[in-house]
Amino acid sequence: MKLSTLFLTTAACAMMVSPAFAKPGEAAPEKIQVALLLDTSNSMDGLISQAKSQLWTLVNELSEGEKNGQAPEIELALYEYGNSNLSVSKGYIRQVLPLSSDLDAVSEKLFALSTDGGEEYAGMVIKTAIDELKWSDDADDMKLIIVAGNEPFTQGPINYQSACARAQKGGIMIDTIHCGSEEQGIKGKWKAGAECGGGIYMVINQDEETVHVASPYDDQLLDLNKKLNKTYIGYGAEGEARKMRQETQDSNAASMSVGSLLKRSKSKASAQYKNESWDIVDAYEADEEAILELDDKALPEEMKGMDKDARMAFVEKKTQERKAIQAEIKSLEEKRTAFVSEKRKEMADTKTLDNVMVSAVRKQARENGYEFKK
Repeated sequence: MKLSTLFLTTAACAMMVSPAFAKPGEAAPEKIQVALLLDTSNSMDGLISQAKSQLWTLVNELSEGEKNGQAPEIELALYEYGNSNLSVSKGYIRQVLPLSSDLDAVSEKLFALSTDGGEEYAGMVIKTAIDELKWSDDADDMKLIIVAGNEPFTQGPINYQSACARAQKGGIMIDTIHCGSEEQGIKGKWKAGAECGGGIYMVINQDEETVHVASPYDDQLLDLNKKLNKTYIGYGAEGEARKMRQETQDSNAASMSVGSLLKRSKSKASAQYKNESWDIVDAYEADEEAILELDDKALPEEMKGMDKDARMAFVEKKTQERKAIQAEIKSLEEKRTAFVSEKRKEMADTKTLDNVMVSAVRKQARENGYEFKK
């Protein structure tokens, strides 16, 4: 679909998978596809809270890898299972979001999750994700399912061995995260699930809080994030709503911790954060001519009545503003990361989602040919 017709689409536009971040004539970057399968039964409030807090940590970690000199295109999907409010006939399983590179949509859906009692069928939710999602056919793309919960991995009508075999045929790895002790997870077959899925077995304390380490750069980074938002100019029928969604997801991240908002701002300064379906700057970068030819009715208020030259000048000015802010964020983030790393050496290790999941996924990315500078 041409960008010049995007303004005619409905809210379904937000659920589109963005095109690969390649210029004409360039090879598209390889993908990293990750499906998060989260237990949302009554006892999992801590898990959901950690997932909300650490979403941007996961995105940032994967964004820093390069393969063949290119950063990957990251697609995330989200499922919930084990919630009694979900359909019994579907095994208390719901696809919350299909594989998507729309990071604000992932955040929005994640923050809308709530917990309630139910039956947790790990094997069935894995099979459902394998069958429903649009997994890449390219053997070089990294495909990963991360399933987290606390009940025995053996529950439900689909045994985990069958689900693992199905995953292996599609080149999909399965990581398991048991919310509880390592011994209980082993007894409950969470380790066996990871082994048969070719993945990594992890355990977390879902009730442990992730500690934010304050740095001298925090306030400046938060201010830069606000300035970055001002470079986003919504266009078309969904532009204003999507711009508001961006600000809402900033607020959601901030509601978890200052650290969570800082990690989100880092993601927004990366190549992964693309919003060509509603932002005039990203859309212009993706298809310059389409924006120059766009119907005046689809333009944002500040651009209405502009001719082609005026449009080009306006958008290119915003582009340069954004790039300068993103560069400043990246520079300060490097200093903040170094500062926090030193401080964390003095702190005890925690079994939180960021510590176990992020290190595991980075290890698997390396095994898939990605290189990390640090």
